[in-house]
Amino acid sequence: MIKFHAKTRLTLAALISAAFLSACEQPQKEESKKEEPNTAFESTYQAHSYHPVLIQNATILTAAGDRIDQGSILFKDGKIVAIGQSVEAPADKNLEVIDAEGKWVTPGLIDVHSHLGVYPAPGVDSSADGNEMTAPVTAEVWAEHSVWPHDPQFELALAGGVTSMQILPGSANLIGGRTVTLKNVPARSVMEMKFPDAPHGLKMACGENPKRVYGNKGRSPMTRMANIAGFREAWIKAADYKKQWEDYENGEGNGKAPKRDLQLETLAGVLDGEILIHNHCYRADEMALMMEIAEEFDFQISTFHHAVESYKIADKLAENNVCSALWSDWWGFKQEAFDMVPENVALVEKAGACAIVHSDSPTGIQHLNKDAAKSMASGNAMGMNITPEKAIEWITINPAKSMGIAEQTGSLEAGKMADIVLWDGNPFSVYSKAEKVFIDGALMYDRHDEKYQPVSDFQLGQYDLEVDAQEEGAL
Repeated sequence: MIKFHAKTRLTLAALISAAFLSACEQPQKEESKKEEPNTAFESTYQAHSYHPVLIQNATILTAAGDRIDQGSILFKDGKIVAIGQSVEAPADKNLEVIDAEGKWVTPGLIDVHSHLGVYPAPGVDSSADGNEMTAPVTAEVWAEHSVWPHDPQFELALAGGVTSMQILPGSANLIGGRTVTLKNVPARSVMEMKFPDAPHGLKMACGENPKRVYGNKGRSPMTRMANIAGFREAWIKAADYKKQWEDYENGEGNGKAPKRDLQLETLAGVLDGEILIHNHCYRADEMALMMEIAEEFDFQISTFHHAVESYKIADKLAENNVCSALWSDWWGFKQEAFDMVPENVALVEKAGACAIVHSDSPTGIQHLNKDAAKSMASGNAMGMNITPEKAIEWITINPAKSMGIAEQTGSLEAGKMADIVLWDGNPFSVYSKAEKVFIDGALMYDRHDEKYQPVSDFQLGQYDLEVDAQEEGAL
């Protein structure tokens, strides 16, 4: 499990033991297990309890189009209650009032493309679990089955203001497997981190990666035309599988249920609109081809990731309602990533398409606000006049839309989850830091209070050694 501080281990252990004993005392349901729905791998996330909080006198970027100067936001029981120029403090003795004069408030940051947990730190082969490089199509695998919740990188992302993230498999395969959306909270299992009711995504990759990985093995695909053929073959099989199940459920055919196939089950979920496509794709021409495949098989692409050439087809992306997850200035590390412009994010925004700044990096996820600032500056250098209230959408509500969770989080609006960051200054300044981070209204990180600076079990032994050395004057 993960604790907030090494010194609290005995207290937390006692609390956890009590929780387990309490669970054991609950009466068992009389219904047989067969009659209950299958709840395997469902989210067991529980929001932490916390007292009501009123933040006053802050500059608030709502990510809902508004900037509120000298604004206030009230949240309790995990939800945003009120936000505006003036919010009346409720008569509640437990209310905490924070004077945020000179500080800024934003929604919790959301990274649509992360590999934390599946490529944890330390980066060693024994825990590198993000790429199932055994076949071009591995839709049967789920990233969440590789997530290590003790990855110390989760806490570093939290300190950067990241409250939710999507964890994806790697990009070696044409179809790499399911993604999972997580709340960035300490947990003992991935199910305790899973964002409630968030849809799965499906990671796909076009271009260089699949043809290089399998071409080097002397296998197909080794060309881009084989990439496209591989996609189409997979979707043909999925469409047939989907029809078999529909026929069975409608009482047609031989009356025998089709044999369950994990790979085709995931692909059929896309065709049913239940699983969202997240497509690693750099070049504009290949993005256009992928949208043709989506039209052929009647599914929607949610987002192109690493899409360094989105600016070339931004109008088509807007027309097809496809988001672009982009870097501010990371490019040129391979041929298909060469034709980048630093105004990419801003040009996608200008075309009316959904622009997102993402990380794909355990370091970059700690600085999403700075990458958004760089993209804003690049756009403004072209005369686009992008404001902070627009740029904040690239790292909050737009990724939430891409991941299918925008109804719950991503903007500061009454009724939404109280995923909130209090910054000590303008979040688009290189000098500003996240001061407090709230997830579902509970304080999960405080830069000035060690009690709210999570430390994972994996780090505790190292942490204790360091503390002992400091007390002995060795450090």
